[in-house]
Amino acid sequence: MQVLIVLAHPEPASFNAALATTAAEALRAAGHGVTVSDLYAEGFDPVAGRHDFTTTADPDVFHYQSEQALAARAGGFASDLAREQARLRAADLVIFQFPLWWGGVPAILKGWFERVLAYGVGYADGLRFENGVFAGRRALLSVTTGGTPERFSEAGVYGPIEQVLRQAQRLTLEYMGFDVAPPFVSHAVPRIGAEARADLLTAFRARVLDLAAQPVDRSRAIAAPLDHVSEGAWARKV
Repeated sequence: MQVLIVLAHPEPASFNAALATTAAEALRAAGHGVTVSDLYAEGFDPVAGRHDFTTTADPDVFHYQSEQALAARAGGFASDLAREQARLRAADLVIFQFPLWWGGVPAILKGWFERVLAYGVGYADGLRFENGVFAGRRALLSVTTGGTPERFSEAGVYGPIEQVLRQAQRLTLEYMGFDVAPPFVSHAVPRIGAEARADLLTAFRARVLDLAAQPVDRSRAIAAPLDHVSEGAWARKV
């Protein structure tokens, strides 16, 4: 199995980095292919703009999805996006490793979603959810929190973690067709000791190996999403 790990944390000595390293080492030892996109280390730019493209659909008015559609057809994505899109296409399992910041993913990962999962690459007309481009492939959100499990309970101040992660899980990954596993949550990381952290690493190792052992059905994926990109579908400027 080919696995892509997308790490979104600025500190190489962080527990997020330790989780990503643990997963990569365990998966490689089990014979899986692993690629790590370390967004901070690679200097990934989360801000979308004309610099995303080497092609131009409209030089006068910048409409992001129109530019994405042309770039998808003409191979006109900037090199950093082309690299990440190639990594994504090759992956059977994608693991997103990040801290929960202000109730969501870090800005660098949100920017990765917005820039990499382009129209004509990650989705197209009529290709959503069960009919999504990446149907049959698997994804996992692995998140660290400062809050305790009680704070993320039904009665807690934040609510269930699934509710907190809905934008990333349902409206991004499931939208593109991924089968998204229940999230792996490392609660209250700043508040726990070395033994508890070691237990989390052990549990995460077992979790990713279990996911990687489950076959994926690439036959469900859409081989040619560009066939579903309508000419002029995004001509309206918004």
